[in-house]
Amino acid sequence: MELEKLANGNHLSTERIILEDGFDGVESVAAEREGFLPHKSDGKKQPQFTDFEGKTSFGMSVFNLSNAIMGSGILGLAYAMANTGIVLFLFLLTFIAILSAYSIHLMLKSAGVVGLRAYEQLGNRAFGHPGKVLAAGIITVHNIGAMSSYLFIVKSELPLVIQAFLGMQSSSGDWYLDGNYLIMIVSILIIFPLALMQQLGYLGYTSGFSLTCMVFFLISVIYKKFNIPCPLENSVPGNHSLSFMQDADGCESKLFTINQQTAYTIPILAFAFVCHPEVLPIYTELRNPTKKRMQMVANISILSMFAMYLLTAVFGYLTFYVNVEAELLHTYSKVNPLDKLVLCVRLAVLVAVTLTVPVVLFPIRRAILQLLFPDKPFHWVRHIGIAISLLVIVNILVIFVPNIRDIFGIIGATSAPSLIFILPGIFYIRIVPQ
Repeated sequence: MELEKLANGNHLSTERIILEDGFDGVESVAAEREGFLPHKSDGKKQPQFTDFEGKTSFGMSVFNLSNAIMGSGILGLAYAMANTGIVLFLFLLTFIAILSAYSIHLMLKSAGVVGLRAYEQLGNRAFGHPGKVLAAGIITVHNIGAMSSYLFIVKSELPLVIQAFLGMQSSSGDWYLDGNYLIMIVSILIIFPLALMQQLGYLGYTSGFSLTCMVFFLISVIYKKFNIPCPLENSVPGNHSLSFMQDADGCESKLFTINQQTAYTIPILAFAFVCHPEVLPIYTELRNPTKKRMQMVANISILSMFAMYLLTAVFGYLTFYVNVEAELLHTYSKVNPLDKLVLCVRLAVLVAVTLTVPVVLFPIRRAILQLLFPDKPFHWVRHIGIAISLLVIVNILVIFVPNIRDIFGIIGATSAPSLIFILPGIFYIRIVPQ
C-alpha cells in the first residue's frame, strides 16, 4: 500500500492498493487505516502498525520463530524415521518444510493486502465471524497441545535428573521426585513470570538460549552414535538389565518401512513444523517490517530447523534402529542410566522446552483477546488472568495424559495440518483478489 502525497506533504484521503498481479484500485482508507495505516503524518517515518513500533531485531525474530518451530517434536523424529525408513522420512520432511514455508508466504501476502496482523483477523476478513472463531479455536487447541507436550517432557525427565543429581538408584516416593508437583513448580516459578511479558520480542534472549541448549542436544546425539555399539556389548556400563538391542538383526537401517506405527509419522512431522500462529505477532514486532524481510526470517528459521531435525533423526535412528522409542531421551537412559552426558542433555532439553512454553502461550492469549475482548485496550488483569487460566488447563492435561505420543498424534493429525496446509490457502483464496 502506498499513500499519494500532495505537494505540501499532506496525505490524500484515499489509498492506492497495488496488488501483486498488477491490479490497481482505489478504496476508502477509513476501513483499513484503523488497524494498519497511521491516521496522519507528522513529517516522520510512520510505523507500519499503529499499536506500537516494532523494535525486535532481525536476529531476535529468527530466534523467536525458530524456537516456536522447534520443540518437543524433535524428540520423536528418530522414532518417525524408524517407522518410515530413511528415504521416505527424508521425502516427507522436505515436503512438509517446503509446504510450511510456502504457507507462511501466503499468510504474509494476505496480511499485506488487507493490512491485518493476526491469524484471527485474517479469518474474520475471509469468512466473517465464523472464520475468526475457527482460526482462534484451532490456534488455541494446537498451542495448548504444544504446551502440554513441553510440560510432559518436564514431568517425565525432571524427576530423573533430580534423582541422578542426588545419587539415588530408584525413586523414593518423595514429593520432589513426583513429576506432577514438579510441573506445577516450574509453571509458577519460571513459565508464569515469562508469560507476563507484554511483547513477544522480549523473549528473544530466552529463545536464543533455548536454541543453544537444543544445539547441544544435537551434538550429543551425533556423539552417542559413535559411542553406543549395536548390538550392545556387555562392557557398556549399566546395561546388565537391558533386554533390547542385544540382537544383531535389530541393527540394520532400512530405506523404506511400512508398519502399524507409520501412521504417526506425518502427524509428528506436521507437529514439528507448526509456527504459523507466531508468524504475524513476530512480523508485527519486527523492526522495519516488510513482507520480504519477514519471509527471510521464516526461511532462515525453517531451513535451520530442517537441518537440526534431519541430523537428529538420522543419528538417533542409526544409534538404536528399530529399538528407538517415541521419546528419544528415554532410549538413552535405558542404555546407561548413570551417563553424565545424557544427564546434561536431559537438563538442556528441559531448559529448552521450558523456555519455549511462554512463546507458544502468546498466540493463545492473543486469540482469546481477539474473540472475547476485540475492542478493549490492554489491561493487566486480563493479561495475567488468561495466562493463569491457560497454565492451569495445561497442567491438568499433562497430569492425566498417559503418553507423549498421544499428544503428537492427536494434535499433529488435527490442528497442525489445518494451520500449515488448510487455513493459509483458503484465506489467501478468499482475501487476495484475482
